[in-house]
Amino acid sequence: MTLHTPRLPLVAILRGLDVDSAEAVGRALFSAGFRILEVPLNRPGALECIRILSSIAPADALVGAGTVLRVADVDAVQAAGGKLIVSPNCNPEVIRHSVAQGLFSAPGIATPSEAFAALEAGAHALKIFPAEQVGTAGLKALLSVLPSGTPIWPVGGITPESMAIWFKVGATGFGIGGQLYAPGTPAEQVKTRAAGFVAAWKACQAG
Repeated sequence: MTLHTPRLPLVAILRGLDVDSAEAVGRALFSAGFRILEVPLNRPGALECIRILSSIAPADALVGAGTVLRVADVDAVQAAGGKLIVSPNCNPEVIRHSVAQGLFSAPGIATPSEAFAALEAGAHALKIFPAEQVGTAGLKALLSVLPSGTPIWPVGGITPESMAIWFKVGATGFGIGGQLYAPGTPAEQVKTRAAGFVAAWKACQAG
């Protein structure tokens, strides 16, 4: 199975999403153009939210989990219908298992050693985390040694206004958390914020 990053490489990180609002928030994001949705596992109800989001996702969407730390977590996410495995760290065992199960693997890395270990294990994309710590200068230096075309997504503190400078040094996508969604955010507000990020991404591509 060959997995490709959706055309809009923006990851909605839905930390604290609750089961009751999952469908409304998911539909708001999908209607705004988002196609990658991540529900971190370190909150109650995460797997049920993934199940709900997967059931309403467009065919070209990637729905799955963040904060995936163990192989058993990978299996639980897949059982819930998830196709995306995101971690804050680089655990080659988790990466290899995800890839073997036909899931999209995006582990967190902050150093060249972690980046190459993740790629060797089969990661589809690299999550720069925490992006504030690595910085744009750090990303530029990292990209100078990584294979050309490596998908790389800064995560942490990303706003529509900050995307352009990251894009300029080589970011190919972004993970977006609290600036997009926080527990209790109404679905319509999520949709409005999502549209702002989509517009900013299109502006980056347009130069």
